[in-house]
Amino acid sequence: MTANRVKQIILVGMTIAVVLLIGGSLLGSLGEPQVNDRLQLYQTDLLLQATELRDPNSADEVDLGVAQRALLGDQPLNDALEQYEKVRQSAAANLDKFEKQLARLAPNVELETESAPPAVSSLADTAETKQVRNSIQQQQLLINQLDLRIGILQAEQGNSDAALNTWANVNDANRTTSQNSLSKTATVLTGLWSTPPRILPDAESLLQRNLEGWFRYRALSRLYQLQQRSDSLSTLQATEQEIAQQTIVKLALVGVLPTLGGIAGFILLIGFTVRRLLRKPTDTPEDLSWQVPWTWETILQVLILGFFLVGQVALPLLLGGLGFNFSAFGSRARAVYTLTYYLLMAGTGLLVLYLSIRPYFPLPEDWFRLKGKRNWLVWGVGGYLVALPLMLGVSLVNQQIWQGQGGSNPLLQTVLEEGDGVALTLFFVTAAIAAPVFEELLFRGFLLPSLTKYVSPWAAIGFSALLFAVAHLSLSEVLPLAMLGGVLGYIYTQSRSLLAPMLLHSLWNSVTMLGLLILGSGNG
Repeated sequence: MTANRVKQIILVGMTIAVVLLIGGSLLGSLGEPQVNDRLQLYQTDLLLQATELRDPNSADEVDLGVAQRALLGDQPLNDALEQYEKVRQSAAANLDKFEKQLARLAPNVELETESAPPAVSSLADTAETKQVRNSIQQQQLLINQLDLRIGILQAEQGNSDAALNTWANVNDANRTTSQNSLSKTATVLTGLWSTPPRILPDAESLLQRNLEGWFRYRALSRLYQLQQRSDSLSTLQATEQEIAQQTIVKLALVGVLPTLGGIAGFILLIGFTVRRLLRKPTDTPEDLSWQVPWTWETILQVLILGFFLVGQVALPLLLGGLGFNFSAFGSRARAVYTLTYYLLMAGTGLLVLYLSIRPYFPLPEDWFRLKGKRNWLVWGVGGYLVALPLMLGVSLVNQQIWQGQGGSNPLLQTVLEEGDGVALTLFFVTAAIAAPVFEELLFRGFLLPSLTKYVSPWAAIGFSALLFAVAHLSLSEVLPLAMLGGVLGYIYTQSRSLLAPMLLHSLWNSVTMLGLLILGSGNG
């Protein structure tokens, strides 16, 4: 058996192993919640804060007319209640699923509660059982937090009976020690909206600790009114007005600007489509293929060895063996870990790429060019605008398919809840600079052109986009990321400049992170 044949067998074996690992990771993400529901709730909270904007010369709410309806809707409280109840239903379904899973894993074990802490059962817990227990506690905590807010929305709409029943759910649920404070908060809220009202001694501190944003202000306002603390109520209302004014700006940045960009992108997309349809029969499309000197073995070697095995297997095992635990890190250390991990993965992947294609130097024309045949800036910005309406349409379909499941990039949730400026800067560098440079070099700079040796350029765009999406290891993100990868591949084949997809990729990640920061900043 020749050395080349042995190499081929090893590559095929590694490919099969990677496919199984990636498949397992994708299936594992199926049971994980998406971050989309949480994002929608953050935006809902901003909308609620904006409803408190009032005319400084009047006690009445500001009549913003068309602008108000465009930003807040006709019935913002009702819309917010529907959104919260939808997320609550999803959380309850997840809780039921996890409890059934625990029953299969440990049929004779009771859930941990304050009255029944685990004893012998904890000794028999496997890693999977502990993970399921943790998921159950997280879902219970989320449901209790949602019920606190749903009750306030119901009370503010004049449905006090429904609110009292909702808060009773928090008190009646099995609570762990970490959730006891939420139960006390539910008791405080019940007292505030009962007839006659009852005020607990530590009511204010509990409301401050366990409620955020609009919900905190509504509860504190009710408390101060009952206590007849006019000075505290005036200070609260002044703060609320200041935040409401800031929130209007945030809503415009989060909602209006992307909408305008999407409209511009839709116009560009229509114009491009019409231009293609009106092209004269004598016009011939450009040859989009590359001259590829290597074979499929080099392609597999770069992808399987340089990207998947190193990034998804070797580095996690190495860092885990050294005792690194991502979840145990503090905010800044977690950000340093994320950036360091990505740079190690990118550096190793690019080294494998370089060593794999070095025997074919000098490379044919158009390989890894930064300045191509067309203006990379125009193609990058234009591609971003076109991607906006396409991604919106795909995301709407995607939500119907996965119904809040399928996992999400953990960095999204981290950025959404992060408050440290240094950590956010490091996360931003990872997402907006490191990721676009490395991923575009690999998937558009190397993979897409290499595939044109075996398939048409359009098929190469599709295959490279699909692998790009799968590499993110979240099942629910495969469809939208494949669409984004398709746009990235198209503008690269047209511009022949890697700067164009790098710019588009960076714009997409940057705007996404800025949106998360704006949403996360509205819940103080």
